[in-house]
Amino acid sequence: MNYNKKTVKDVDVRGKKVLLRCDFNVPMAKDGSGVITDDKRIRAALPTIQYLLEQGAAVIACSHMGKPKGQVKPELSLKPVAVRLSELLGQDVIMAADVVGPDAQAKAAALQPGQIMLLENTRFEKGETKNDPELAKAMASMAEVYVSDAFGAVHRAHASTAGVADYLPAVSGFLIQKELEVIGGALANPKRPLVAILGGSKVSSKIGVINNLLEIADTVIIGGGMAYTFSAAQGGTVGDSLLEADWESYANDMVKKAQEKGVKFLLPVDTVIANAFAPDAESKVVPTGSIPDGWQGLDIGPETVKLYCDAVADAGTVIWNGPMGVFEFPKFAKGTEAVAEALSKTDAITIIGGGDSAAAVQQLGYADRMTHISTGGGASLEFMEGKELPGVACLLDA
Repeated sequence: MNYNKKTVKDVDVRGKKVLLRCDFNVPMAKDGSGVITDDKRIRAALPTIQYLLEQGAAVIACSHMGKPKGQVKPELSLKPVAVRLSELLGQDVIMAADVVGPDAQAKAAALQPGQIMLLENTRFEKGETKNDPELAKAMASMAEVYVSDAFGAVHRAHASTAGVADYLPAVSGFLIQKELEVIGGALANPKRPLVAILGGSKVSSKIGVINNLLEIADTVIIGGGMAYTFSAAQGGTVGDSLLEADWESYANDMVKKAQEKGVKFLLPVDTVIANAFAPDAESKVVPTGSIPDGWQGLDIGPETVKLYCDAVADAGTVIWNGPMGVFEFPKFAKGTEAVAEALSKTDAITIIGGGDSAAAVQQLGYADRMTHISTGGGASLEFMEGKELPGVACLLDA
């Protein structure tokens, strides 16, 4: 896939209506009060929105929220987003009552340069997730240019992320531009040595990423729950730890591939185990592959922490996706904390691949010391896997 795409700076938007796909899928308070509990994704869209408004465009923003599955669900309305966006921009955000219905059409037609409106949740439309061409055409009919800035949704071929590009000139916003430059650059032409740290619970969800990174990385580090599948594959006992027995042969294939490619493949040498999956469970450290029945691995051990931190110390580029243990429990967060701290001290280009790793880095206060924190968990994973991202492939090449 070509990562070199045209951006908002490559098109003249003055006096034009711009359909802007954002990622406003923000967490909301569970009590139905309409309170946004984290507005990070709204803030991330501001540079592109402000640029478009300053250039004299009329901005028609759109986004999905949650999974309403083609039904109108008031609790998943984007109205609270319009309110917060108004506050952040310091100007009125006109809220449409629908996506392509009479209200959206009328408000889009009346929109003036320098004004911004927000369409209702795109997934209220049944055709959105099916990439229905009629819906895409109806959305495109309201505008003259399409700008994609929702990196968290570019791995989905939906009407608002890919379909509209069939009917409008399509370019990237600043958020997607940065993701493509930083992650794309690390994959295509990394500053070496390139170290990839992969954690999280399942081998099955990361096998494609491991496979692709073994083609380009100098070192691959494995942590988190998926390490126990590797351990079992090599004849170790894993007790009650997370295990995907069906993926053991794949785990061995990856170890073999690393040897053939001359890639250092680091697995845990010791493990923090617990007698229950609980924050206050009894715990102890044992060598990897020696976990007794009734016990489960919940974090990497101190020797592994040292091994992994040493491996990133002289790296040129580090890509990290997935925690090293159950970091939600403070007692079993030490491995994840140590890796985050090691990354904060290195001179390497440090890329955090969204999801739990991003949450961990932010929670621990190291976010401002990382080169780049991806705004898309699933999208960044598929990007690292070498898959084509429909919401990027549809943009005009630079």
